[in-house]
Amino acid sequence: MEKQEMESSLGAIRIADEVVEVIAGLAASEVEGVAGMSGGFVGDLAHMLNRNKNLSKGVKVEVGQQEAAVDLFIIVEYGVRIPEVALRVQEAVKDAIESMTGLTVIETNIHVQGVNFRSAAEAVKEEEIRVK
Repeated sequence: MEKQEMESSLGAIRIADEVVEVIAGLAASEVEGVAGMSGGFVGDLAHMLNRNKNLSKGVKVEVGQQEAAVDLFIIVEYGVRIPEVALRVQEAVKDAIESMTGLTVIETNIHVQGVNFRSAAEAVKEEEIRVK
């Protein structure tokens, strides 16, 4: 477990890589157009079986002393403009990590792993809720 460490006059502050992964995963999942995160076949299978509630699913970070690089593996909703969603994810993840940890995010790479197709019934129900 890698830890990001900062020194202050009161002592050391350590931030585990897993903390940065969770921050990135939560920030990405809150972006409109992102259906979810992809943890690969084994991770997705475990998640479907409710055996893995990992908030850092689909996120890989490399954390240095003052910088971080992030790779996110996302699934987008059908019908969205993928480049726009990916850009919003990059911005949201960068802002969240930098504001919460003080690290400088040097790159945020987005890997679109799939498209989520909602059923026609779900789309109609969602539209009815919007109209009301």
